[in-house]
Amino acid sequence: MSDDSPTLRFMLVCGEPSGDQLGAQLMSALKELTEDKVTFTGVGGPAMATHGLKTLFPVDVTSLMGIGAIATHLPDILRRIRIAADFALATQPDALVCIDSPEFTHRIAQRVRQRDPAIPIVNYVAPQVWASRQYRARKMGQYVDLVLALLPFETKFFETHGLHARFVGHPVVERAARIAGGEALRKRLGIAPSAPLLALLPGSRKGEVHRLLPVFRETVAAVRAEITDLVCVLPTVPLVTKLVHEMTLQWPAPLHILENEADKFAAFGTADVALVASGTVTSELALAGVPMAVAYRVGWLTSVIARRIVRVPHVTLVNLLLEREAVPEFLLERCRADLLAPCLVRLFRDEDYRSKQKHDLREAMHMLGVNDEAPSKRAARALLEFVRERRVAG
Repeated sequence: MSDDSPTLRFMLVCGEPSGDQLGAQLMSALKELTEDKVTFTGVGGPAMATHGLKTLFPVDVTSLMGIGAIATHLPDILRRIRIAADFALATQPDALVCIDSPEFTHRIAQRVRQRDPAIPIVNYVAPQVWASRQYRARKMGQYVDLVLALLPFETKFFETHGLHARFVGHPVVERAARIAGGEALRKRLGIAPSAPLLALLPGSRKGEVHRLLPVFRETVAAVRAEITDLVCVLPTVPLVTKLVHEMTLQWPAPLHILENEADKFAAFGTADVALVASGTVTSELALAGVPMAVAYRVGWLTSVIARRIVRVPHVTLVNLLLEREAVPEFLLERCRADLLAPCLVRLFRDEDYRSKQKHDLREAMHMLGVNDEAPSKRAARALLEFVRERRVAG
């Protein structure tokens, strides 16, 4: 970027911890490609704050899942949507970048587009409208100018519905270098090198933790009855740390709660098996090559609606990419300890079963862009090209 190039101003908005991580990676890439001739405003968490973002408000209330949880906090969510939209209108960024959390970020985008169509709007991590309610893709075309797609099949889907899209790869693959320190973590926590280690990931939202930790507890008790020297680690995030501590008292196996990201990635580098809520973390575990079982349940009303509108056979990204159930999924009424425990025991004991899943995990990660240019840098490059083209055309 030349010395006389103007400083670019981006407003980034996310609504939960996983989006905060993606936003931080995008910010880092933008700073590198522009030689720091870029400024950021918007809504984010601690990861984005490390790159200079002063968030308009925390992402606590917006990090919700389920109709009931959203309805309870609806007035506060709507107020925050207004605050963020009004800020965009007042500051006129070179682009408003909505990162994941469509129930929150897309409402900001719609409000901005209605009041000032001149502000460019980019969607990074598009909602999985190909999985349900595909009509929403065409609606997105009314307020989104560019989709930065994480998955290879999304580009064709969005373009079929009239949206400009670029496949940039999944930023999760950039976290490979952070998966280190597993041996040191075991030593520090007093976990024997040979001890069977189970990583537990019950989600980053309070609703997820409330619904899944009781099932995880029952599952761990059943697994430990078969594997008596089992040890558990549970990485968590600030939003749910207090709740996790409260809900894991008198855990049925030795348990270490990990409260920082370095320990989380170290745990991924040394865990033998994982029991995990559906979400971005399944891709991080896949990157680390940790065999896993995926569990998820939602509230009753959300479950009823989901059964009517979801049109894909799997929810785990690895399975979607490979078009088969490489990672076993235990969803809704199948999210039960009597089904989960035998699967985890098999993952610990059946080496052929473990090896097959590890092979599948590597194949899926290659499809997401492992060994190519960093996806966040590709996303940043596409975003910069888009903004500069808009400036020339304008």
